[in-house]
Amino acid sequence: VQLQAFGGGLVQAGGSLRLSCAASGLTLSSYNMGWFRQAPGKGREFVATISRTGGTTDYRDSVKGRFTISRDNAKNTVYLQMNSLEPEDTAVYYCAARGKSFGVYDYWGQGTKVTVSS
Repeated sequence: VQLQAFGGGLVQAGGSLRLSCAASGLTLSSYNMGWFRQAPGKGREFVATISRTGGTTDYRDSVKGRFTISRDNAKNTVYLQMNSLEPEDTAVYYCAARGKSFGVYDYWGQGTKVTVSS
């Protein structure tokens, strides 16, 4: 089982990036998916989550209106579209899969680094 996040990079403030999370050995349509991030010297924090069918999403307040989580179950992939990026968004971003609607995440991918320059 493997989750792989990619799409990170260096972008100027106000720019956009789209992160992708691809799964192997795991059928993502059976899982609620989440994106998390960890900035240098800080703990990991929740960014966004999406239900199995994509019908329900949730975001941390600081990214609402700027980030959009989506999924394509046919491609076994989850996305995080990030617009109007701010230096405070600089972090390593991780995707995770959760079989239940609440509680701990069962699987985590390796992170992809996002750096936003001012």
